Amino acid sequence: MVACPTRPHALFSAVVFLTVLSASCGSSDSPAPGTWNSEIKHLVVIVQENHSFDNYYGSYCKASSGTNPSCNEGPNCCEGVPALDPNDVAPTLLDDGSNASYDPDHTQVCEAAEINAGLMNGFTMGPPCADVRNFAVAETAAKPYWDLAHGGALADRYFQPVVGQSSANDMYFATTKFVFLDNAYVPDFVVSRCTPNPNVMDFTGPNLGDLLTTAGVPWTVYAEGLAEARTAVAAGECPAPDPACPLALPIYPCVFDGSDIPYAYFGADSADTEHFADFSRMSIDIDTGTLPDYSFVKFYGFRTEHPGYGTTITDGTDPVTALIDRIQASPYATDTLILITWDESGGYFDHVAPPPTSSVDNEPYGARVPMLAIGPFAKKDWISHVTMEHSSIVKFIEWNWFGGETGQLGGRDATVNNIGSLLDSTVTGRTVPE
Repeated sequence: MVACPTRPHALFSAVVFLTVLSASCGSSDSPAPGTWNSEIKHLVVIVQENHSFDNYYGSYCKASSGTNPSCNEGPNCCEGVPALDPNDVAPTLLDDGSNASYDPDHTQVCEAAEINAGLMNGFTMGPPCADVRNFAVAETAAKPYWDLAHGGALADRYFQPVVGQSSANDMYFATTKFVFLDNAYVPDFVVSRCTPNPNVMDFTGPNLGDLLTTAGVPWTVYAEGLAEARTAVAAGECPAPDPACPLALPIYPCVFDGSDIPYAYFGADSADTEHFADFSRMSIDIDTGTLPDYSFVKFYGFRTEHPGYGTTITDGTDPVTALIDRIQASPYATDTLILITWDESGGYFDHVAPPPTSSVDNEPYGARVPMLAIGPFAKKDWISHVTMEHSSIVKFIEWNWFGGETGQLGGRDATVNNIGSLLDSTVTGRTVPE
């Protein structure tokens, strides 16, 4: 007889054992790990960079700042940006030009001072990194994302999981816990030796990639520029900058950057073409019916809307909307959930205080970032007020592909909310927990 643990370990050695365990311990209608727990058979996660909720949706949302609306239907049910920040500073306009010309300081020490224990009063005055340009709100530049919110569901209480820069926050997509500070390390993957950061590191421990692989769930990271990077490294060179990149230098944001791929930090082999593919292969996989169950999409840095470097917002919204259109025009349209979020807030002002410090890893939450659910499973023109973060997406993956057994990574996936508040239970087939 199989003993029934309260939480299965993330790295069971065989799919057969997982199946037996599920049959012995789960409810009679719980699917075996590696199968679907709902009608959602494909998940595509697109991660853009460095914008707060107020940055993009401060003008979209129409409820008065601080009113905390309880309704959910449309932009009247989320708080707009305040007319003035706590220092009586009015917002500047965030458009393609201002996005391209200014990159706020977004290190942990800076963001912590700006958040100031939830007072949110250090963005424009006070700390050395304060700047009036940190309070910036988009209007027409964000319209493609506003249109997606009208057609899908928008989370207005989705927070970056840790104060600080991108890589530290990206790691929650893989581990649901704190691994390192800011952008301290790069993975030993493809072109790590071509980056300005000399701190190359592999990590061990439970991670989502291993969990999926062990259970036989197909997954792939589709990263723009990866093919060029592999070719260059094979020739003993570093990749040349993409011709469309405004910075025109052979570094981020013009080339593939492994530090944006959290799964690459865990002993990934750069020859692994099953789990790490160039973005160009995603179109082939869509056309040939070989799209994996889980896709993690990362564009070139200059297509992620990362401020500075000459990067425009339009250079990010164009490929995002094109990919969504491609999926929705394919046979995958009926069974795919698309999630779009931003790795962190980039040092930009947001008026809503983060949740309390996580009890799992004792790391403080950062500011809000947008998160959108797109496709047939998403509620329409809906605003979710449920507190979520990157680990919530991992929790959903565990729920949907592992018989409802969440918390398998032993991190925040055991404590955070799931994403069910964004989804329509009449379409998902099962009610996804909130």
